Amino acid sequence: MKLHLLALTAALALTLAAPATHASTGPGVSWQAAAADADIDRYFVQAKAEKKPVLLYWGAKWCPPCNQLKATLFNRADFIEQSKAFVAVGIDGDGPGAQKLGTRFKVRGYPTLILFNPAGNEITRLPGEADAAQVMKVLQLGLSSGRQVKTVLADARAGKKLNANEWRLLGFYGWETDEQQLLPVTERPATLAQLAKASEGVDAETTTRLWLKSVGAMAEGKAADTAQLPRLRAVLGDAAQSRAQMDVLTNEAPDLVKAFAPQPGEARTALVAEFDASLKRLNEDATLSRADRLNALQGRIDLARIDSAKDEPNPKGIPAALLTEARDQAGKANREITDGYERQAVVTEAAHLLGRAGLWKESDELLKSALARSHSPYYLMSQLGSNARKQGKKVDALRWYEEAFNKSEGPATRLQWGSNYLGALIELSPEDTPRIEKAAAQLFAEAEKDPGAFYERSERSLKKVGSLLTTWNQGPTQAAAVGRLKAQLDGVCGKLDAGDAKAKSACAGLMKAKA
Repeated sequence: MKLHLLALTAALALTLAAPATHASTGPGVSWQAAAADADIDRYFVQAKAEKKPVLLYWGAKWCPPCNQLKATLFNRADFIEQSKAFVAVGIDGDGPGAQKLGTRFKVRGYPTLILFNPAGNEITRLPGEADAAQVMKVLQLGLSSGRQVKTVLADARAGKKLNANEWRLLGFYGWETDEQQLLPVTERPATLAQLAKASEGVDAETTTRLWLKSVGAMAEGKAADTAQLPRLRAVLGDAAQSRAQMDVLTNEAPDLVKAFAPQPGEARTALVAEFDASLKRLNEDATLSRADRLNALQGRIDLARIDSAKDEPNPKGIPAALLTEARDQAGKANREITDGYERQAVVTEAAHLLGRAGLWKESDELLKSALARSHSPYYLMSQLGSNARKQGKKVDALRWYEEAFNKSEGPATRLQWGSNYLGALIELSPEDTPRIEKAAAQLFAEAEKDPGAFYERSERSLKKVGSLLTTWNQGPTQAAAVGRLKAQLDGVCGKLDAGDAKAKSACAGLMKAKA
């Protein structure tokens, strides 16, 4: 979990009711809520008439990175002032038509920020994982340039000359939320490396960023060119350079180390030590948000357990001093944070890094202490379920997953939480047919009431349900339950709008038997 993206004070909270002309945002940004195509079309007409770009935000109430975004970007004075130059549109992923809009704009991950020109053409996707000040610079570049990033990319790949600002648009593009709009994922590492090479001599910071991203995007197990190792070491050893590349270094630390030192040994140990020193400096950098500093700490923990199995619950060899820092910083954050949005982002981040360090007792206690103060406690309950699962505590895991599902809110969120609960049931208690059938039946009943159930994130949740049931169907008792569920689903499919071919096709395919 990389909760490094950017949390809004209560006065700036996004209340994305639907449909509405303005979301309630207090004295800050006038976010306009969108819940259907008609809303979006109306805002694009407005943007064209006012000759303003459109900034679209796609998120969810529970999402920790969304809450972090609200705390470190949306409440900045320069962002609020800049928002007067564009039409700000917010889509709550649990809105009535939100998942259909997700299909329209090809957005899946929360949060996603897309900048459109007044004609409705996508200019760029902003890098939510970057420092808020860097995101502001990219936003301003997109607003001033107006060139679509896909055109800029095509020119770069064709060998055409780009200016420094155009290279920065590519370097700071939201590749993590691209959803293959610009490139297939398989082509990304080579293309980023090509761009890094082509940008040399124009903007050193952007060149370094593109190069680091190209290495981080390589398939696991593929070694980087060791001749480039001094280049990485130069970034790690330079405070200004490592600060500029903060998000890449904190999020890609293990991948970058493994790329240059594929095997355990002296070379890897030395590189880990250099990386740890750089991340420690970032962890202590007061100019970064608390969540970004904790992300640097998590990077240090991930490096300390780099030679452990990926899912090892009790990693060996993590220095005692680092464990103390994890405890102290998590506790300090829990005591000091008063804003609910920042808390949702930071406490979940802190609990995760405690777990990665093997400090399960501390992680559980932190999450439990935050339940009463969270605006989305079901997210924390899911983390508690995950913690218990990783520790082999099956009863506790199922109890927390079930409670998280029961307390979850919003149609898309309930389908996602419900599919997770069903997955835990089938993994941890496959013999409990009544409980499994009841959970699946409840999900199908809720899908029947949700017009967007067979689009984007909700569709993926239901596909997961169908796949889980098909895999679980191994005997006569399970077959009988699956048969009843299949009959229920057929009824759901039959009630869908005859004109919605996409939804009907998705519904019909959920529980088709595997060949």
